[in-house]
Amino acid sequence: MQVLADPAPIWLTLKLASVVTVLLLVLGTPIAWWLARTRSRMKGVVGAVVALPLVLPPTVLGFYLLLALGPSGPVGRLTESLGLGVLPFTFAGLVVGSLFYSMPFVVQPLQNAFEAIGERPLEVAATLRASPWDTFWSVAVPLARPGFFTAAILGFAHTVGEFGMVLMIGGNIPGKTRVVSVQIYDHVEAMEYAQAHWLAAGMLAFSFAVLLALYAFNAKNQVGGAR
Repeated sequence: MQVLADPAPIWLTLKLASVVTVLLLVLGTPIAWWLARTRSRMKGVVGAVVALPLVLPPTVLGFYLLLALGPSGPVGRLTESLGLGVLPFTFAGLVVGSLFYSMPFVVQPLQNAFEAIGERPLEVAATLRASPWDTFWSVAVPLARPGFFTAAILGFAHTVGEFGMVLMIGGNIPGKTRVVSVQIYDHVEAMEYAQAHWLAAGMLAFSFAVLLALYAFNAKNQVGGAR
């Protein structure tokens, strides 16, 4: 029985998830901080936009991103004018699509962690003449560390498991955009159930291990915080 013949989709998936997770933490942290602290009327609008991937079918989001990033879309025309070409059906396009689709899985845990800090620690830092920048890095970030861990785990795992979005924006190009979820679909379509089983079982084991580690980490923090 032939097992997994091509490890390229696995490495491409891990590469995509790693890049997207780092970028999501960089981009999602200020968004989450703003959502946790602001009293602006726009908070609901921004929060709803961030959470859209939770309720939208991935093919819908992928379709509109495909239009926006394509040669006739505003972003596509911009990237072409800059000499970057168009992003659909490239690894960069997969990254952009995954950023949008996995955004709520990073922003929402961070927002909850920042809100759980409360006002008191920040007020104490202000009375010690700490600047907002120092307060954020010296007080807020350390206290929200469990939220960062949860956000990173969920963002990585969700990106690994994407299918509809990556298929719409990246297609199925071997070595360039064919990730594990698309490879499983290819195996099933070709009735190669043994190969599909090995990949699917690996995804199942990975997802279970991630959730188990996350629940164990949260339980440990709750016990530690209760002492």
